[in-house]
Amino acid sequence: MSNPYFQFKQFTVWHDQCAMKVGTDGVLLGAWTSVEGARWILDIGTGTGLVALMLAQRSMPDAKIVALEIDEAAAGQARENVVRSPWRERVEVVHTDFKKYRSSDKFDVIVSNPPYFVDSLECPDRQRAVARHNDSLTYDDLLEGVCELLADDGLFTVVIPSDVAGRVKEIASAKRLYAVRQLHVITKPGGVSKRTLITFSFTAQECVVEELLTELARHQYSNEYIALTREYYLNM
Repeated sequence: MSNPYFQFKQFTVWHDQCAMKVGTDGVLLGAWTSVEGARWILDIGTGTGLVALMLAQRSMPDAKIVALEIDEAAAGQARENVVRSPWRERVEVVHTDFKKYRSSDKFDVIVSNPPYFVDSLECPDRQRAVARHNDSLTYDDLLEGVCELLADDGLFTVVIPSDVAGRVKEIASAKRLYAVRQLHVITKPGGVSKRTLITFSFTAQECVVEELLTELARHQYSNEYIALTREYYLNM
């Protein structure tokens, strides 16, 4: 049995009740997303609460974070992880379907680490997909909801499979949401990007494209990846 929890420098994430475990995608999203000046942050599909806690660690002391999760068991465990953390007063876990979520507040930063979409790659573990999504959620659904909830000067960051990045940017552009920053993640020297992180804004501007190599060899992390994650990982 895999370890039921993952220990970070300032908090612990238990994930034995969650279909989606702590993984590199979530860590990258939590570490790379810009939260400068943000007071209201929304995490769509929080799972264990990992990304919400990472953003709480480095956002302003008065920033509030709402973490949405459709799966009841995962939402319950996310709440427990938040309660055990130093930021229990700043992070609210809400058990709900994002498509039904409404808020009177507009968010300065919205993030999402979507584990499965019906119009994306087929999930290798169907049970994990079903556990996280009772109703299908498309990229169009996601971006439509983001447009309703994002402040005019806000930023939305998502981690997705690289092979759908072009289509996601097209859908977003049609909704007047434009890519302003993009990170291609490469897991080994000479490899191709399998994951991409993209930040969107309502203000069209030139997209800054970056590349990150995570490992030089098995368990030998690159200097760039260490620099990005050292505030979180215990042994970085």
